[in-house]
Amino acid sequence: MASNSFGKLLTVTTFGESHGAAIGCVIDGCPPGIAITAEEFAHDLQRRATGKSRHTSQRHEADEVEILSGVYEGRTTGTPIALLIRNTDARSKDYDKIVEQFRPGHADYTYWQKYGIRDPRGGGRSSARETTMRVAAAVIAKKWLAEKHGIRVRAHVAQIGEIRPRSFDASVVEDNAFFWPDAAQVPELESFMDALRKSGDSVGARIDVVADNVPPGWGEPIYGKLDGELAAAMMSINAVKGVEIGAGFASITQKGSEHRDELGRDGFRSNHAGGILGGISSGQAITCSVAFKPTSSLRLPGHTVDVEGREVEVVTTGRHDPCVGLRAAPICEAMMALVLMDQALRHRAQCGDVGEVSPRIPGAVQ
Repeated sequence: MASNSFGKLLTVTTFGESHGAAIGCVIDGCPPGIAITAEEFAHDLQRRATGKSRHTSQRHEADEVEILSGVYEGRTTGTPIALLIRNTDARSKDYDKIVEQFRPGHADYTYWQKYGIRDPRGGGRSSARETTMRVAAAVIAKKWLAEKHGIRVRAHVAQIGEIRPRSFDASVVEDNAFFWPDAAQVPELESFMDALRKSGDSVGARIDVVADNVPPGWGEPIYGKLDGELAAAMMSINAVKGVEIGAGFASITQKGSEHRDELGRDGFRSNHAGGILGGISSGQAITCSVAFKPTSSLRLPGHTVDVEGREVEVVTTGRHDPCVGLRAAPICEAMMALVLMDQALRHRAQCGDVGEVSPRIPGAVQ
């Protein structure tokens, strides 16, 4: 079975290619009665969009959502919600020269081996263009999580190449082109990205995403672990090569006495577990970090083979991001929100009658 869907009770199926006529998704299992309009999708889609600054691909898509089903008189009906976005700025001629070449670092070769055919235009189905629909679907999930549970999901860029934030101010993240939490460093990032773009090369990035106010009890002990499903969701994003929950790989060097999150009547005293214990939310902030690889579409010549197995030189022309991570914060937020809503619905279905049990330890440390 082709895996174009994710989620159990809240299921999202996406379709479409980078340079096809349109991209879209079907959201099934969404509760009825959620107020939603086409205009509400615009904000997050613009946050994800290309062409907002000189540091991203200059492809300019309208990204206007058409609600085809599942909404009546401004409210979800409980039936499948179909969303469609027309592609309005595809430039397929940029890929004419690489139709028979496999770009290093891309899915060209693996798609060829799997299907025996591939769409070379912008990567086809493997393009990050597909993530537009995940962000659109998550607009509904974010709204439901906020209204039902007061949950807020936020992400920021926590590293670009070797550069890390020297301070953290959540209020400035949306005020710059880098989703960066240290306003004083923005000029440094501008210079770094300008030089990188001129060199023709690319760089990776790290995204930190946090969900506040998640109640304890969400997730399952073994195969439906909240952290396991979050990791799978983040790894499903194009260009992701690593995921950490809580302290992540830093846990390797920590002592057990340091890593364990001790409890007191006033709450947890640390959050190395990232808000998840035994696959189940603890009531603390859910914290996740995601590593994005450098963009592989480069104008710098590289070595590859063509469909006949001949060694050739490849140069990728067109509009590409020198750092794909710069647009990834809304995508990571989307996957976090969709996983949390699905887990919330599953928890409600099985354990909704349990209610709040004592003692309830506050998630004091964020």
